[in-house]
Amino acid sequence: MLRTLFATGIHFPALLALTTRLLHGEPDGPTQHRPSLADLDLVLRLQGSHLGQLLQDEIHGLLNVHSVLPFPTPEQAAYDTRGIIELYLAIAMNLRDKAAQLPLSPGVYLYKDAGGRVIYVGKAKSLRLRVRSYFNDDRLADAKTGTLISEATDVDYILVDNEKEALALENNLIKQWQPRFNILLRDDKTYPYIKLTAEKYPRVYVTRRLRKDGAIYYGPYFPGNLAHRLVHFIHRHFLVPSCKVDLTRYHPKPCLQYHIHRCLGPCVEGLTTDDAYARAVRDVRLFLDGRHGDLTAQLRARMEAASEATRFEEAGSLRDLLATVEELDERQKMAAAKGDDIDIFAVYAEPPLVALNVFHLRNGQIVDRREYFWEDQEEFDEPQFFSALLKQIYLDQRYVPGIIHVPVDFEDREALEELLSEKRNRKVEIHTPQRGQKKAMLDLVETNAKHSFDARFRVLKPSSRAIQEAVQDALNLPEAPKRIECFDISHIQGTDKVASMVVWEDGRMKKSDYRKFIIRTVVGNDDFASMREVVTRRYARLQQEGHAMPGLVLIDGGIGQLHAAADALEAIGVINQPLASIAKREEIIYVLGQEDEPIMLDRFSPILHLVQSIRDEAHRFAVTFHRTRRNAQRLTSELDEIEGVGERTVQKLLKHFGSSELVRAANEEALTAVVGRAAARRVKRYYEDQLSPTDAPRSLDPFGA
Repeated sequence: MLRTLFATGIHFPALLALTTRLLHGEPDGPTQHRPSLADLDLVLRLQGSHLGQLLQDEIHGLLNVHSVLPFPTPEQAAYDTRGIIELYLAIAMNLRDKAAQLPLSPGVYLYKDAGGRVIYVGKAKSLRLRVRSYFNDDRLADAKTGTLISEATDVDYILVDNEKEALALENNLIKQWQPRFNILLRDDKTYPYIKLTAEKYPRVYVTRRLRKDGAIYYGPYFPGNLAHRLVHFIHRHFLVPSCKVDLTRYHPKPCLQYHIHRCLGPCVEGLTTDDAYARAVRDVRLFLDGRHGDLTAQLRARMEAASEATRFEEAGSLRDLLATVEELDERQKMAAAKGDDIDIFAVYAEPPLVALNVFHLRNGQIVDRREYFWEDQEEFDEPQFFSALLKQIYLDQRYVPGIIHVPVDFEDREALEELLSEKRNRKVEIHTPQRGQKKAMLDLVETNAKHSFDARFRVLKPSSRAIQEAVQDALNLPEAPKRIECFDISHIQGTDKVASMVVWEDGRMKKSDYRKFIIRTVVGNDDFASMREVVTRRYARLQQEGHAMPGLVLIDGGIGQLHAAADALEAIGVINQPLASIAKREEIIYVLGQEDEPIMLDRFSPILHLVQSIRDEAHRFAVTFHRTRRNAQRLTSELDEIEGVGERTVQKLLKHFGSSELVRAANEEALTAVVGRAAARRVKRYYEDQLSPTDAPRSLDPFGA
């Protein structure tokens, strides 16, 4: 029986945990009776196995620690451990038998727990051989595999034609189910793309999420702000916008983008034609496709036609655009001659903590760097890690570089190379450099991975510039924000409405620039209107004084507050201002123009912690101001009710005594010294009428009666 126990893959830490629960008297466990310790030893004495000895030692340790067990003697604690082992034996036998019946074909297998949840997804050339290997002694000795088998109660599979299809399907299922035993790609920053929408009047946006919505996606772009620069170029020269205006109907007047020549104005009847807008969109597609030769030919023909028709202003703008496109084309040709496109990966790990860096070389030059972090890699297997990582990064990405460098080889490298080559329509190679300049570059990336590890997990203070760039990447902003201004509204059921603005600048809170606002124009409980008023007042004044706008305006709230702030900025002529909001509880960040792609940062992300700290400071400042005003109103309300005592008298009393409570406690002589005899008598008479003799307060004046 004991040999069968090991062969079927019982995981002893899980068995030990279940035994401990039953020793504490779990009511719904197996039938419990009390054998002798000798009988228990017979089951647990697994000679020849270090796992068996470990289980035996730990069970006996639990039986003899009276502070852990509620039983006075070991004999009373010796429940039927055979029943526990037989329970796990039945599950393991079922999995082993099912594995033996799997086909020898390639496919994907899915381990499921008792609740039917997928806890691991893997792929195999031969499903039977791969799944049966999980029950080998050496695999079960691995903590991760042993825990997986102990929690799995079923295994399912999907057949495919070849290993490449298995790779692709495995990647899709991992992203769909997010199994906790798989290595999952968690990144605070994804790659930026340019999206050309599929609608009657297409628009362009910078996005970090690819969707099957009929739109055309271009990218990814490195560095991250390149996508924003290209979109601004499209606004200026092709007049295709990125607005959120409803273009399925006409509007009474165009927005500011039309007036500053960043949009053709399809939202207002008569400002443009369908043919003119469609021609602009065709030009954008040629530009983003890199077909600069075709674009310049069309621009030159239209320029000459406009000149012959004496439309000289149109011809001049086409001439300028033609010169810009030709210059870009020359730069692209020069850059392409410099070198290959290569992605270089390196990792630094102190399990369970892992930091990875990837350098993107385009045309032989480093154009961007990305960081990834994990905090759950208890058993870090570097080849398995890179196998899982590369699939998740590249199989769903539009662009794949020709060469990928990794520090170790891995099992399915050749199959992944074939699959990526088919996707790219050109050869893709995955190398592990061993010497020379390529190995030196790999070592450089590894050094950066070590630095990233220290900065993330050893709480090293990053530079102010590094923080700004991290915020830019995480929130997909066009520029790194040197200054962030954050707003919050505070009130109680629409009364005493106030707002706060706090400032983060150069890596720290700048309290000298904090501002308080009393909401003056809003009636009732309307946070959106309050936010519009505050944002309007703040930035209208900033414009009047000639000060620069902040790098980011942050709003405490959801999409409604975000759009209210955006409306206020547009109303005073502020456009293209980076604007974001963070919703409470869910901690979801919405960025204006990307509302359909909310940002959910990892809970360990330092950028999330920074945004939360700024938001919490704005909330604290607003609540403090609101409480101060409310308390001041409470102080004056009682004194204001005294007949014959005016506002100036009330102010004198509060200024001298500090509170209405101290005014109440003062004797008449003390009051007379401040406001005169007549007013003092009125105040004392008022309080005497309000209180019974037993309620009269004790005088705080040491010289009073």
